[in-house]
Amino acid sequence: MDFLQALLLFFLSAVPLSADNANSKARSCLDVRQFYSGKGFTLNGVPQTEISGEHLRICPQGYTCCTSAMEETLSNLSRREFEGLVREAGRSLQASLNTQYRSFDTYFTDLLNRSERSLQESFLATLGSLFSKNAPVFQDLYADLRRYYRGSAVNLEETLNDFWARLLERLFKASSLPQYTLTDDYLECVAKQTETLRPFGDVPRDLKPKVTRAFVAARSFIQGLTVSGEVVRKVSQVPLSPECTRAMMKLVYCPHCRGLASVKPCANYCRNVMKGCLANQADLDTEWQNLVDTMLQVASSFSSDPSVDVVIYSLPIRISEAILYMQENTEVFTSKVFQACGTPRMADTQSSGSEERKKRVNPASTAMEYKPSPTTGVPLEMQISDVSSKLREMQQYWVQLPAALCNSKVAAGAAGDKCWNGMTKARYLPEVMGDGLASQINNPEVEIDITKPDMTIRQQIMQLKIMTNRLRNALNGNDVDFQDASDDVSGSGSGMCTGESCARSGPRVIVPKTDSTRYYNPPENKKVKGTGTQTHPSILLPLLSLATLLLRR
Repeated sequence: MDFLQALLLFFLSAVPLSADNANSKARSCLDVRQFYSGKGFTLNGVPQTEISGEHLRICPQGYTCCTSAMEETLSNLSRREFEGLVREAGRSLQASLNTQYRSFDTYFTDLLNRSERSLQESFLATLGSLFSKNAPVFQDLYADLRRYYRGSAVNLEETLNDFWARLLERLFKASSLPQYTLTDDYLECVAKQTETLRPFGDVPRDLKPKVTRAFVAARSFIQGLTVSGEVVRKVSQVPLSPECTRAMMKLVYCPHCRGLASVKPCANYCRNVMKGCLANQADLDTEWQNLVDTMLQVASSFSSDPSVDVVIYSLPIRISEAILYMQENTEVFTSKVFQACGTPRMADTQSSGSEERKKRVNPASTAMEYKPSPTTGVPLEMQISDVSSKLREMQQYWVQLPAALCNSKVAAGAAGDKCWNGMTKARYLPEVMGDGLASQINNPEVEIDITKPDMTIRQQIMQLKIMTNRLRNALNGNDVDFQDASDDVSGSGSGMCTGESCARSGPRVIVPKTDSTRYYNPPENKKVKGTGTQTHPSILLPLLSLATLLLRR
């Protein structure tokens, strides 16, 4: 029995000894060294073989190939890469908004240009030099309409009233009896009779609400696209917090330090990190969706009867109708003017009246030129359909961004048990948090003070609310006095970017932290809340390759 006992003791002592020997055989750090140098960092101080990891402050403290300096360097790298990824995501959204801006702006300005061109060509043919001498009146009208559309401080009602008053002055002077001398003061008196004597019939009153509705809607829509782009630009520049820098390091580069570079992060682990680090951005969701919904309503209103294109194309024919009405009632109107303003002084010499005074505008002769042509330019229905579909695609951008950054190319399957869970290669147990700051109170990956929202993002939420109210006013045909987007409290700059300006409008991102490494068992005194429902926006598909680069092993 002494022999058997001695043999048993030998085997019992041999098992731990062989295990210790196996563990003491440190693994090579060749892969980590190659990865680290590939990121552009020097290999000075990088271990050749694994070392004890008690010095680590973010990654698990087992055997590792990372020194404290390497952990700090990779942590800063993860912050820069994540901020760059969010900026790039913002630029992608800005580019989409900019495309819609240019598309609608091109369409609308083309309507105005063709309308003005039709007026010039038709009136020159029918009125000759009478039109040429008074062309500035019409040119100024279109110029003011363009300025109003661009957001200048132009009162649309005053612009239209001024146009009819100036037109009345010119026509009265040109068509009245040549034996009278009409001074500027007298013509000013004539202009004041526009509303009371209605020399142009019902055309001004009928045209004013239609033109106002069309231009208010167009201006508010283009302003909505501008403000949206500006909000995206500013939000995409919010810097990453120290808490989130730690969480991002743990997600992205700690697997390298643990010798698990080829293991993808668990999908729900990745989502919790992203939802925590993009919590403030997700709070934009409600007002962002409200804005997009209202912009879709405004876009739909463009085709309401009478549609925007019909209103603008019909300007020349309606003006010609007004001129014709006045010409046909010149004697009656002149008599009423004499009663209101007195009889003007007789001229020293009389002329026989030029041919221009005898000319008449014939709406029927030019009406076809003012009707929208389905073969010219982009049809209104196509324009509305295209811009509406693009707006719907970006409607849930802010809450879908975390899911897009944790797509299947970056993270392992949701039910995977061979994924990086922040500590080792194993299943990730906590549930996925909800969207927004308030939902992150129990986020196991990112410590966030939900009582301290990011002020830059709060300011942009307010900008979205203001713009939505302006759009709703526009839906009711109410003129809106727009403040330039660069004058808000959050800073300056245009939301519309083109070419390299989009690529260089550098930004950052704010987020939270993890003071200590945690094992992934739900905390005993906390319930992890949230939803695992994920959606995948088509607007974010271009981000997938970027996310892959960020989390590339």
